[in-house]
Amino acid sequence: MLKEFQEFISKGNVMDLAVGVIIGAAFGKIVDSLVNDIIMPIVGAIFGGLDFNNYFFGLSSAVNATSLADAKKQGAVFAYGSFITVALNFLILAFIIFL
Repeated sequence: MLKEFQEFISKGNVMDLAVGVIIGAAFGKIVDSLVNDIIMPIVGAIFGGLDFNNYFFGLSSAVNATSLADAKKQGAVFAYGSFITVALNFLILAFIIFL
């Protein structure tokens, strides 16, 4: 049984998959940085200094904070700005993979 497992692991498909997962995880971090540190500040400057990460609205009347972190402490929030950023990350990653 151990010999069969060693043969399975030594096949190219398993090793290729492992390498692909590791490279994919690292590439995801690069895309996150590209979007958060380069693209979103440019988009924010075009639209008057907007920071999409802090766009939210409270789901209860108890939430009256002005930042997302404080609002999450006060209650449930709908953080649509974070979703916009993550969706943009996905679109850029999908486009790069498409190329």
